[in-house]
Amino acid sequence: MELIELKTNIRTSVGSSQARALRQKKQIPAVLYGHGKKTVLLSLYLSDLEQALKKSKSGQALLNVVVQNGKTYTKPAIIKELQTHPVGRNILHVDFYEIDMNRKIKIKVPIVTKGKSKGVELGGILQIIRRELEVLCLPLEIPKSFEIDITDLDIGDSVHVKSIPLKDNIEIPADVDFTVLTIVSPKAVEEAVPEEVEEEAEAKAEEAAAEEEVSESKG
Repeated sequence: MELIELKTNIRTSVGSSQARALRQKKQIPAVLYGHGKKTVLLSLYLSDLEQALKKSKSGQALLNVVVQNGKTYTKPAIIKELQTHPVGRNILHVDFYEIDMNRKIKIKVPIVTKGKSKGVELGGILQIIRRELEVLCLPLEIPKSFEIDITDLDIGDSVHVKSIPLKDNIEIPADVDFTVLTIVSPKAVEEAVPEEVEEEAEAKAEEAAAEEEVSESKG
């Protein structure tokens, strides 16, 4: 996996007025930090960030952040957080986390399916429980995705994390016995809904009864 170059500039001020001024220039504020590292205030063009995200071939962009401030230096980093507008969904701020290329990092890798399950062809429904897996690996060994061939899965069959093949240097730090995806019958899905509704109705009835008890005791 290659590093995607992303140019940034040092910024010296903070606050909403400074953020507005940056947005008028089609830029956004950012920070770069890491374990034991001093936080660096940055700004960058939104279009450059969007292009870098498009170039990424995995669920997580691996970046070579170019910091310009008279003299230029670079830092390998990943995006730790993207702050977006709640309505417009446009990016408002980005947090970069500096990484060591020789140390493993925890990263989320998307799960994709391949083929059409024979269980689905018989009327079953594909339920994806986990759409991504957290792995521990070196930055340059981050997988693009985990591809699961579901062709031979019948109704009632499941795929668990422990059955997904991993390269030697890639680890899954969490429990490996949980279900990633399963093929369920339509009947099972239909029966699940009334059961949930019934449980909700029972809970509301119990809550109403408890409130009635309290009001009677006060009376």
